[in-house]
Order: sequence, then C-alpha cells, then structure tokens
Amino acid sequence: MEYHLVDERIVGKKPRSLDFPAAAALPLTAITAWEAMFDRLDVARAVPGAAKTILILGGAGGVGSIAIQLARQLTDLAVVATASRPETTQWAKDMGAHHIVDHSKPLAPQVAALGVGAPAFVFATVPAGGLFPDFAELIAPQGRVALINGESADVSPFMRKSVAVCYELMFTRPLFQTADIEAQHKLLNEVADLVDSGLVRSTMRENYGRIDAANLMRAFAFLKTGRAIGKIVLAGF
Repeated sequence: MEYHLVDERIVGKKPRSLDFPAAAALPLTAITAWEAMFDRLDVARAVPGAAKTILILGGAGGVGSIAIQLARQLTDLAVVATASRPETTQWAKDMGAHHIVDHSKPLAPQVAALGVGAPAFVFATVPAGGLFPDFAELIAPQGRVALINGESADVSPFMRKSVAVCYELMFTRPLFQTADIEAQHKLLNEVADLVDSGLVRSTMRENYGRIDAANLMRAFAFLKTGRAIGKIVLAGF
C-alpha cells in the first residue's frame, strides 16, 4: 500500500452519506465553482441595477453541475444554465437551474426573452472565447465574468460596459501558498455538510470501474466527444 502526503489545508472531510466514488466526484469541481462564484465573481456583492441572476455556461458539465447547486443553496440568485440536448437540459434542471437556454444558439436574445433582466454575473465553465461578444451584449453594465479555461480571446467587447473579467484556477492557492490557503479546507467541509444535509448531491454520472489503462482511455475518449454529463469516476485498482 502507498501513501501520499497531502496538505491538510486543502482537503476536507468526506461526506458521510456518500461512498468513495460518489465523493471523489466533488472536490475539484466544488473548489472551482465555489472560488469562482464567491471569491472571483463575489456574487454576494450586488451589481448596481443588474438582475440578481447568474448565467452558468455548461450547466450539465462537472463544474456547472455543482455550481448550479451551490448557487441555489447559498445565494438568492436566479440561475440560468446553458444546455443544448434533452438529456443535458434535464440534468441541469435536476441540479436546480431556474431557466435553461441553448448555448448552440445566440444567447443574448434567449436571456432577454426570459424577462429576468440583464444578469449581474456570467460563469463560463467551458471554453467560451467565441461567446465574448454575446456575453457582452447580455450582461449588465459593471457585471462580472468568470472563466476557468484559460481563454486568450479578445476581451475588448466588455470594455463599453466596464465588465470585470477574471480567471479561476483551483491550484492557485496551493501553488503559491497564499495566506488564505486554508479557505479550501473550509469550503470543502461546508460542501460535505451540504451533501450530508441533503441539500447538494454528488455530480457523479458514471462509474467506469477500476483504474486501469483501458478504462482511462475509455473515459478520455468519451470526454473528448463533449457529450459527458456530470463527472465520470474510476475507482479501485
């Protein structure tokens, strides 16, 4: 048996109500979603005149699935998620999204048609560089956008509205040993409590079985199709 030393400041307790595979689906995406919404977008700080709404691009993905749940349980924001297939639409609804729009079509007119007003926040959990002009059209002046995929696209469409654009990387705190590194320990424990209280569910969609080369290749091949929902988990050796 092998052991790995892990900094306790970046880990949290396992939810008692989940088995290990279901629990394993949560930490990476939960940290990313939590930090993006509460540290980068700072959703608790209102945008003057904006609708109390967050648009989550990629609502059925791993990060999108947990972001919808956290937004529903920990904020009073209206959650608009994107999905483009019947199965992803249903999944995003099951996670708690108030509204669904189709990211394969122009987003701005769809969001406007909802009648909720111009969203204060946009959280892109999937690559979104080509959608920056659409985001700039639909978001409220002085709104905030969070990205997690390292897009290097032109952000000038956001200038007219003074929109803040920020990046989120869950490894930043441990990589740089930031003064607030223990925030990850705390947030993971809060997520575990939410799960054990029945307020948040695991985003594991499929368990591909043991961790071996064949199953890893199968999982990666499916991920590359862009049709994955929630999280894929491998467990055991």
